Amino acid sequence: MNATKLFSNSTCADQIRLAERELASFICAVTDLFGPDQAQLSANDWLDECERMSIPNRSTTRDWRAVTVAAAVRLANRVVAERVHRTPAALTDTKVSPIPSSNCSGIALLV
Repeated sequence: MNATKLFSNSTCADQIRLAERELASFICAVTDLFGPDQAQLSANDWLDECERMSIPNRSTTRDWRAVTVAAAVRLANRVVAERVHRTPAALTDTKVSPIPSSNCSGIALLV
């Protein structure tokens, strides 16, 4: 029984190290690509997704990469929503303004 308890503690410690490494790598990447504000939000997303995983707490393995992917999806949705919200009207306007005729006179002189 004592060996089982040691194995369980060792497995738990290994899983904690793997989770910490996965989260740290994810947050480092988000910080580099999107800045510290998005990194903070993404860290919270990662922890939320970790809690949502349907794997029992006593399980010997967890798919930490799946947690990261789920948090990355939330990050992507947030970034896209922010960019759509901040897009200036000039970029979404499909009207083409005419070229003034005075710009064309210089071309006739070059020919």
